[in-house]
Amino acid sequence: MPEPSPESSVSAKEGCVLGFDFGEKRIGVAIGEHLLGIAHPLQTIEAEANDKRFGTIANLIAEWHPVALVVGLPLYLNGDEHALTLLCRKFARRLEGRFNLPVIMVDERLSSVEASHALKETGIFGRKQKPLLDQVAAQHILQSYFDGLAS
Repeated sequence: MPEPSPESSVSAKEGCVLGFDFGEKRIGVAIGEHLLGIAHPLQTIEAEANDKRFGTIANLIAEWHPVALVVGLPLYLNGDEHALTLLCRKFARRLEGRFNLPVIMVDERLSSVEASHALKETGIFGRKQKPLLDQVAAQHILQSYFDGLAS
């Protein structure tokens, strides 16, 4: 199966986009619109079984009708890949294969740190961050995609 589509293959620069922060236990989901270029946290998928994960994603796609999907690519700070990078690439290929939508991979280094910092700024600390952290990380990933389009 080919690698997920590169960013340049998304010809339409309007329409809804879903962003994903992939994890082995949870997947954060964010939503945004090309026209506005602003990402918002949407939900956290708390399932490890692929059928439940992809079922929830199918429901989100049916509800929001995205024109593209953005997936954060986890890398070491020096840019090297690690085990989760490979799982994330596999997840992105599955998204593209199942939903026939362009999938754009975006460097997600430090997105969880940024998400935690953003939550602290709103007064959410410690364990209270857990249910929101992944979707806010997805928001940062999707916002990074939009910011890249604007430059």
